[in-house]
Amino acid sequence: MIKGMSMTWEQAQAEIDLFRKIFEEVRLLSAEEVGSNEAIESEEEKLTQMCQCKSCSEQARSEHGCIAAKVLVEKNQKTKLEYIGSDLYEIVARYVEIDGKPYVMEMAHQVEEELIIEREGIDLSGNVKDSLFDKLYIDALSGAYNRRYFEDCVRNKIVNAGIAMLDLDDFKVSNDTYGHDLGDRLLHLVSYTIMGLIRKTDALIRYGGDEFLLVMPNVSEEDFEKKLEEIQYQIHMIQIPDSRGVFLSVSIGAVIARKQTVEKAMSRADKVMYIAKKQKNSIVTEWDRDRHPTDWKKHYSDGTKQKILIVDDSEMNRAILYEMLHDDFEILEAESGELCIDMMKQYGRDISLLLLDIVMPGMDGFAVLEQMNHQKWIEDTPVIMISSENSAAYIRKAYDMGVSDFINRPFDANVVIRRVYNTIKLYAKQRRLTTILTEQIKAKEQSRKIMVAILSHIVEFRNGESGLHVQHINVLVKMLLERLRQVTDKYHISWLEQDIIVMASSLHDIGKIGIDDKILNKRGKLTAEEFEIMKTHTLIGASILEDLEWYQEEPLVKMAYSICRWHHERYDGKGYPDGLKGEEIPIAAQVVSLADVYDALVSKRVYKEGYSHEKTIEMILNGECGNFNPILIECLKDIQSDIPDEVYRGGVKSC
Repeated sequence: MIKGMSMTWEQAQAEIDLFRKIFEEVRLLSAEEVGSNEAIESEEEKLTQMCQCKSCSEQARSEHGCIAAKVLVEKNQKTKLEYIGSDLYEIVARYVEIDGKPYVMEMAHQVEEELIIEREGIDLSGNVKDSLFDKLYIDALSGAYNRRYFEDCVRNKIVNAGIAMLDLDDFKVSNDTYGHDLGDRLLHLVSYTIMGLIRKTDALIRYGGDEFLLVMPNVSEEDFEKKLEEIQYQIHMIQIPDSRGVFLSVSIGAVIARKQTVEKAMSRADKVMYIAKKQKNSIVTEWDRDRHPTDWKKHYSDGTKQKILIVDDSEMNRAILYEMLHDDFEILEAESGELCIDMMKQYGRDISLLLLDIVMPGMDGFAVLEQMNHQKWIEDTPVIMISSENSAAYIRKAYDMGVSDFINRPFDANVVIRRVYNTIKLYAKQRRLTTILTEQIKAKEQSRKIMVAILSHIVEFRNGESGLHVQHINVLVKMLLERLRQVTDKYHISWLEQDIIVMASSLHDIGKIGIDDKILNKRGKLTAEEFEIMKTHTLIGASILEDLEWYQEEPLVKMAYSICRWHHERYDGKGYPDGLKGEEIPIAAQVVSLADVYDALVSKRVYKEGYSHEKTIEMILNGECGNFNPILIECLKDIQSDIPDEVYRGGVKSC
């Protein structure tokens, strides 16, 4: 159903008044005026007999070409181009329901043919001609015109038109997260959505990747902006059932071309779009600058100008590049490689692009690149090499050292500006993608930690403990692991594995869910029989995790299983449930075991008072609580003075 299809008479009249500002003729046709469709079996017969409206010629009706009739049947909107005499007209038919009754709103106006390709120019005929045109100029994925169409047919056309560059926000994130098949579907839907909102005389071109160029001839600023707002809204409404909550947004930069080539207007639109891209999901028009100069300067100029560092020993070359770029960028200059490195240290990632000469006295361009690679600056700051030296060896070496592009002198202003914008946009996208992915990972890890903490605290609550046991274990395990990694690489524990061990340690006592409350919270010493039942919590916990069939390959589940089952094993083989000895016990379980014993000793329980920190350390070192890995004992000694403040914040009694 078309947006706004159902309306009242008052709303319909308001729409007609609005459309009359755009179209030369607007009228409303009832179903009876279009033609009766009762008792007609096939749609083709239905269309043939329904074509009674004045806009259709006899030939059109005989060929079932009446779009008003089709629209009435299909309840949608259609557009067609038709010659009346020697003039070309665009006719739009739109299905509406007014006070519950069906109507067709029909609109027509004369259009120019600036962007209509004369297919008759191809020396072929019929379907072959159409097929060849599509192969040459239609993008197979999106259905929009392709880059070749822009180069061959549009680029150098002088037009009076609205020109817009549209860039999908964070599209690569959707592609990487949900797969390229979904990405392709999204691109197709975006293109299909836009083409459903524009006229036949307008041109939508897939300029590259997720960037589209829209050309709308003979449109006012107001109407162009309204159309872009509609496009923006409809793109954001795109949903795919199996996309797990993917919502699209688009950043749009728009200008009006006045007897200007499409290419030149597009270059301006691209600059404006880049401003919109910084805000995301926004439309920025060039006429904003004229209507609101103060706001433009405040929001779109000084505060958002990218810094470009020009490095060249020739003052003239720096001056030429400055004149090309200073209107849109903040320009920094360095006359030597040494000064370039100093400025890189000073400004860091605030420099959006480096324009770097190769041949300079002292530290040349390659030496600068070597330093940038050593400091890893090249990963965040793109470099375009600029030089009159264009040998294949120089260029190959520059690319091998990480430059993004290469520009030969003498400079072509259009080439320089376009490549500068393309490079900065690419790196800005990469930075944003990195930030987004980092935030997504952090959010996912935080959610996992919260769920694990909730589950572990449920166990603590049932066990009658303070509710802080898991938190203490987490901190102790982290401290022990960090020290263990410092003193030995025997266990090859990565920082990622360390994080998983800390998180999994929260589930070490999950098996206590299956222990009877009378035993779990008994005051006083357990009988031998009760203790044997209590010991089964290790196997119960392991069994709970083992039953998570869908998650058996998850590192967190694997780690939690080994910790649950073996955190009561002892280094001398006198632990339970399996009597593992020495390095048979996974190192994660060994670390959690030591942390668990320490916290159990210092904490108050229903069956005992807590020991002091000093007494607890003494008992562990004396072997009163079982035998532990000697390396871990040394780690405990090394961190013992930090434990009260780090874990208990002064809450542990001291002798």
